[in-house]
Amino acid sequence: MRKILALWAIPRSTSTAFEWMMRMRGDMTCFHEPFGEAWYQGENPLWPRVKPDSLRTPGLTLESVWERLQAAAEEGPVFSKDFPHYIERIWTKELLDHFNHSFLIRDPAKTITSMFKHWPDFHLKETGFIEQRQLFDRLCDDLGEAPPVLDSDDLLEDPARMVEAWCKAVGIPFIPEALRWEPGARDEVSWWDGGSFHANLRDSDGLKPQPRTYIDISEAPDRVKEIHEIVLPHYTHLRAHRLRADPKTATQ
Repeated sequence: MRKILALWAIPRSTSTAFEWMMRMRGDMTCFHEPFGEAWYQGENPLWPRVKPDSLRTPGLTLESVWERLQAAAEEGPVFSKDFPHYIERIWTKELLDHFNHSFLIRDPAKTITSMFKHWPDFHLKETGFIEQRQLFDRLCDDLGEAPPVLDSDDLLEDPARMVEAWCKAVGIPFIPEALRWEPGARDEVSWWDGGSFHANLRDSDGLKPQPRTYIDISEAPDRVKEIHEIVLPHYTHLRAHRLRADPKTATQ
């Protein structure tokens, strides 16, 4: 079985646009948050805000998702974009050894304010920062070195160079053409969450340079500021290991 190329992200981190770029490559079978579907709406959901009438899918479990990923990896190269907090209950060295790991991080001031806009009652567990740091630290210990870390702000400011740096770090060829696509519906992908967060992707035509922006967290609601204070150290910890673009490499 080939190792599964994994991007361990957090919500609202440009991860789905990155995933779409991976789909445009055409050389891998790509999965969109496969463990998330089981975490939110499997037969035994782990979502902290689950209710008795929340959607359940009989037979869908973290274990069944893992079996599906392994089967796909037996057939050919696989890329999976997912969030570490979905799988913390099944972290074992045996499972983690089947992945080629990388991480996508983003300034929590941006992710949390975006989550609050969509889900005012979101739970700390749904932000994923704590579990992302725990997985990162565990892999650093297991591997003896830090897995590649990509910061969303760096990615958006210089997509071509940052994607090239990431490709080099994970050991795959860089395909510049994959950074461009036609706007439109993404019906070929099964968005298990209904695609509720992906309007920007639908309307986009590629990963293009964007000016770096900042959010003043002091103007956010008190609850957002409290959660930001909790998760900021975890983001800062991973950011110290982030990839840097080589100024001599490709331009878009």
